[in-house]
Amino acid sequence: MIQEMLADPEWANLLTEEDKRALTPLFWMHIQPYGEVRLNMGRRLQLAQPVHQEPDPEPEPAAA
Repeated sequence: MIQEMLADPEWANLLTEEDKRALTPLFWMHIQPYGEVRLNMGRRLQLAQPVHQEPDPEPEPAAA
């Protein structure tokens, strides 16, 4: 349907480049590039406790 509309020179010349860019999400919003991710919001994730590391000591200044 959109192709037919854009094939008509009257409509094709009416749309700006910005208008044409706005059409792109119509064609690509339904695509999930990483597959379907189902989240169970009723259960917490079992994450490991963060490991605290001591910072490296400051190097001693060289004797002058």
